[in-house]
Amino acid sequence: MFYVGCCGFPIARSKYYTVFNVVELQETFYNPPDIDKLENLRSEAPKEFIFTMKCWQAITHPIDSPTWKKSKFIPNSSLKDSYGFLRPTKEVFKAWELVVEGVKVLKAKVVVIQTPPSFNCTDTNFRNTIDFFSAVDTNEFVIGWEPRGNWLEKPEKIAEVVSRFKSVIHIVDILKHEPVIVKDLNYFRLHGLNGEVNYKYRYTDEDLRRLCILTKKFKCRETYILFNNVYMLQDAQRFKNICSYNP
Repeated sequence: MFYVGCCGFPIARSKYYTVFNVVELQETFYNPPDIDKLENLRSEAPKEFIFTMKCWQAITHPIDSPTWKKSKFIPNSSLKDSYGFLRPTKEVFKAWELVVEGVKVLKAKVVVIQTPPSFNCTDTNFRNTIDFFSAVDTNEFVIGWEPRGNWLEKPEKIAEVVSRFKSVIHIVDILKHEPVIVKDLNYFRLHGLNGEVNYKYRYTDEDLRRLCILTKKFKCRETYILFNNVYMLQDAQRFKNICSYNP
């Protein structure tokens, strides 16, 4: 089964539900999950519609990250070494409990953990990654990890992490990288070409035909294709038409 959609709602939700079969929520990254809002989203969406959600940044991003400027909740600066970078601290695990609460209310299929480029593959970060995933590995949902920074130059280290845990998969932009390990579910996030991230990029028809070929090469039970660029609405719709994917 293929699921095609956008990172966030680029049009009215009522219209979106008729066009796509999945959305990746972005607001759950900047602030702790708003349980009331998630309940409303789940109740208004068609029963078969799939939600995924981005993990709260308290787990992935240190509090001096510029992404915290968009947050309504900013931890005390005295705890700057307790948040982010998958540190196995009580603060990070408390943040994860809030994420899991949101997952259960939303019935989210995948939680996206996107670590920042500054989270490089050092001995400490590798150890923290193993310790964190060891503590949160679950049968209830899929944990999609999108490593950046110099992890991309060390696929064997990514594979060492992903292979240890039943719920953890490797998220990639499939037009740039392939997952180091393929499990029952593939999850691709498309950030534009001509750079690791290029949100202003508009995909060409040739790009989308290539994307169609790449996404079909893996024998997975489910494949998620999420556009994350300025033109995500138009590009996702064009991709569906080119690749004959329907909600």
